[in-house]
This record gives sequence, C-alpha cells and structure tokens, in this order.
Amino acid sequence: MEGIPEKIDSKFRFVLLAAHRAEQMMLGAPAKVQSDSQKVTTVALEEVMADRVDWGYGPAEPEEAEEAGAEASAESA
Repeated sequence: MEGIPEKIDSKFRFVLLAAHRAEQMMLGAPAKVQSDSQKVTTVALEEVMADRVDWGYGPAEPEEAEEAGAEASAESA
C-alpha cells in the first residue's frame, strides 16, 4: 500500500477507520470491496484505500447540532 488517501488527514485517523471497519466486519457486516484476502483487517484497509468507508470530519451540520442539543436536554430533564 502506498501512503494514505488524500481525504484522510492523518495516519492515526487512517488506522482508526480501518480498525472500526474491521470490527464491523467481524460482527457480520459485508465487505464493500472484492479482496483476495480472508483477513478482515486487510479487507478493511483496502476499503479505506478505495474510499468505500464513510466518515464524518469537521463540525456537525446545523440540523444535527440542534438535534443533539435537544436530545441532551431531554436526557438531563
């Protein structure tokens, strides 16, 4: 594998994304890419490299932030 995708800002985030995706596949999620490997960690790395793993980056959207705030205030009440 050569480097990390440009969309991903650090090696740390790259590893976290692959680890999270590998955990999902161990729990039964289907693979998003065809791979010769049977190891979920290798398949997860291939998925991240192919930009098949969705992830959020940056501040929350205004609508999402309002919903999260409403949920937090309802839980504390």
